Amino acid sequence: MDLSGARVLVAGATGVLGGALTAELAGRGACPALAGRDPARLAHVAQACPGAPTVLFDAYDPASCARAVHDAKAALGGLDAVVAAFGAVAFGRAAEVGDEVAEHLYAVNVLAPAALFRAALTVMGPGSVIAAFTGVVAERPQAGMADYSASKAALSAWLGAVRREVRTSGIHVLEARPGHLDTGFADRPVAGTAPPMPAGGDPHRVAAALADAMETDAELLFTAPDGTPVVERRAR
Repeated sequence: MDLSGARVLVAGATGVLGGALTAELAGRGACPALAGRDPARLAHVAQACPGAPTVLFDAYDPASCARAVHDAKAALGGLDAVVAAFGAVAFGRAAEVGDEVAEHLYAVNVLAPAALFRAALTVMGPGSVIAAFTGVVAERPQAGMADYSASKAALSAWLGAVRREVRTSGIHVLEARPGHLDTGFADRPVAGTAPPMPAGGDPHRVAAALADAMETDAELLFTAPDGTPVVERRAR
């Protein structure tokens, strides 16, 4: 897709990764709509993106995710892409992570983006894009992160099935599976404490690669062992 003039909803625009992606898209001429949970943080982010509409949603409320899509469509006069750049993480052995924590992870990491994209698929046409960040854990589950890994793998499976459903309609489904990024995400778990981790990758570099992937109608973005973002036309 041509990002110049493209109307893009970034859900999770108040986060480090979402903010980097918003800046990247705007720099390429896109018209972003910013979505987040906190009105004050949304207003702050919007200062760096003059003219961008803001919409509220709560990832624990699927109905609000759908409303955010329709609100963004109304504000922008249409939608060409929707990106989910939000999530929740928890740490701890599977036997120690409570059911409430697991439920929270699945609600935020699977049901919320699914609700967002379900609504998007009803209002977008050929050439449009839905994109989500799953992460390397979607294909390589990590000990001490069983429920988080499973929630991201579930979202990956959902995206893969939808990709097959919509391929003939001309809608593109893009999945990003980056490794650990320097966003502070692991420092804000809903439960547990992050184990020692290597230095995180640059979120701005990944945001630029995601924009490249959107422009080339790619299906997969991942990071190579040396940390280089790799864009693949077809998902593996």
